Amino acid sequence: MTTKPSTDLESFPNPARETDYTIRMTLPEFTCLCPKTGQPDFATFELEYVPDDRCVELKSLKLYLWSFRDRGAFHEAVTNQIADDLAAACAPRFLRLTGKFNVRGGIYTTVVVERRRAGWQAAPAVDLP
Repeated sequence: MTTKPSTDLESFPNPARETDYTIRMTLPEFTCLCPKTGQPDFATFELEYVPDDRCVELKSLKLYLWSFRDRGAFHEAVTNQIADDLAAACAPRFLRLTGKFNVRGGIYTTVVVERRRAGWQAAPAVDLP
């Protein structure tokens, strides 16, 4: 069993490449360090993506997120870095990453980052009765 963080994000072939479908994940155990004080910052990430050829492998994602535990990072920077690294690892048609950071100094911070493949359009929303 791996007991060390890793910066490697692995992927696997999308089993339904011909279809636009959304993968949603809640990642509630993110921690990094405040770059100003060195105190821990805690966040829950909500990941939504429409895969193309590849899907992100979950264990590697867990170990990747763990790699931030001892790094200083501003909320905005770390959310964008994670989105960029996920986009590089699996080149999704669409990706949205929402970082919901716990209160710090009486302020809750939420950072929303999107990456979209050029030319990709979402299907129209369907409203059901």
